[in-house]
Amino acid sequence: MGEYASKITLWPEHDRPRERLLNHGVDALSEAELLSIILRTGTGKDTAMDLARYLLKQFNGLRGLDTQSVEELCQVKGIGLAKAAQIKAALELAKRLVQQQWHAREQIRNSDDIYQLVNLRMRDLTREEFRVVYLTSRNEIIAELTLFEGSLAESVVSPREIILEAVKRSAASVILLHNHPSGYPNPSDADVAITKKIVSACRYADIQVLDHLIIGRDSFYSFADHGLIEQK
Repeated sequence: MGEYASKITLWPEHDRPRERLLNHGVDALSEAELLSIILRTGTGKDTAMDLARYLLKQFNGLRGLDTQSVEELCQVKGIGLAKAAQIKAALELAKRLVQQQWHAREQIRNSDDIYQLVNLRMRDLTREEFRVVYLTSRNEIIAELTLFEGSLAESVVSPREIILEAVKRSAASVILLHNHPSGYPNPSDADVAITKKIVSACRYADIQVLDHLIIGRDSFYSFADHGLIEQK
């Protein structure tokens, strides 16, 4: 049996990813086939499918691919700025689609709800980010802001800025968030100390801290679920 021709356009129609998508729907395609449609072309003797399979193998799947910067992707033979931008844009659209169910004014009921809101954007960050979700008295989302970046042990996490933003948005409560690039969500002594400091300061401003979530690689730690934040 002879080998397929190197150009996908010369493949039998029922084997071409784009035609398979149009005829059978997106569910019928593998990750490599979907990625090859985004890439559109390969390089030299390698087809877009060859390039897609290489990327998924090289970076251990879509999640690993998502962690790569444009510069890192461009180190792969056959990936220039245009293809790198296409990959990053497609992956970002996928994350935003998942998160659209948590649109503005969506009510947050528990720690799992807030985890689902931020997980895809925070779990693979290579440096710490401290974010605050501002809520109405009915736990509806008003805004989500990144206020500080860098290790919480080194950054000055200012309760004043958190409170000022809450007052500006007429928020009744807040949820604190930060990630651990190590992947392990258990709180450090610094995490506990900063949380107590913020809770105390917000109490004087009549703003309730509902929770503080630490986002790990595939899990999270909730201060409220562990009884470390007193609820009104």
